[in-house]
Amino acid sequence: GTPLLVTGVVLNADCVPLSGARVDFWQADGAGEYDNSGFQLRGHQFTDELGRYQLETVIPGVYPGRSPHIHVKVFANDGREILTTQLYLTGISDQIADAIFDAALLAQDEAPDADGHRHVSFNFIVVE
Repeated sequence: GTPLLVTGVVLNADCVPLSGARVDFWQADGAGEYDNSGFQLRGHQFTDELGRYQLETVIPGVYPGRSPHIHVKVFANDGREILTTQLYLTGISDQIADAIFDAALLAQDEAPDADGHRHVSFNFIVVE
């Protein structure tokens, strides 16, 4: 698929960055297919001391009935799940009818990354 950089910060309800939060991501590939045998395009990372995360992935493709999206779960340091959501991409996700689509979850476009690939950001505000 087409490379995509997703960056952002995980913050608590008081807008304090959460370091060490686990952020899980999973998505379809550029053709709109989920890999349910090798589990490509699934994984997690931990936020740094400033609550930041950085995901290098691909732009998810379209599959029947859904606009392209990236699934996200955020877990507190003690392992509690504190957020389940999806991220959408302006100019892609908002062009396809989808009853689940929420424009509030559109990632913000940023300047392209060092290789000229699309870069978007999204900050997660969670209730612990």
